[in-house]
Amino acid sequence: MESNKNSVQEKKSNLTLDSRKKLILTGVIEVLSFDDEKILLNTCLGMLTIRGQNLKMNKLDVQNGDVVIVGMIASLVYSGGGTGSQKKDGILAKLFR
Repeated sequence: MESNKNSVQEKKSNLTLDSRKKLILTGVIEVLSFDDEKILLNTCLGMLTIRGQNLKMNKLDVQNGDVVIVGMIASLVYSGGGTGSQKKDGILAKLFR
């Protein structure tokens, strides 16, 4: 499983939004939470929050890092500069210097 995460993290992330109704993502490491109004993803570029209405995941391929989301997409917000685990390691490393 760890090798799959590493292979996804080495890839670039692409995001394609079609008429605010279909979102195609690559570089997804894991799905943290989802419901019909909010989806939270950990990507190789940081945490991605997707908000909208009637959101559904049509395709989820975690091994390749591909996700397709349909519904009325209102916003896409990235937070953080990398994966969550990289950020935690950085904080811990600073504390133990």
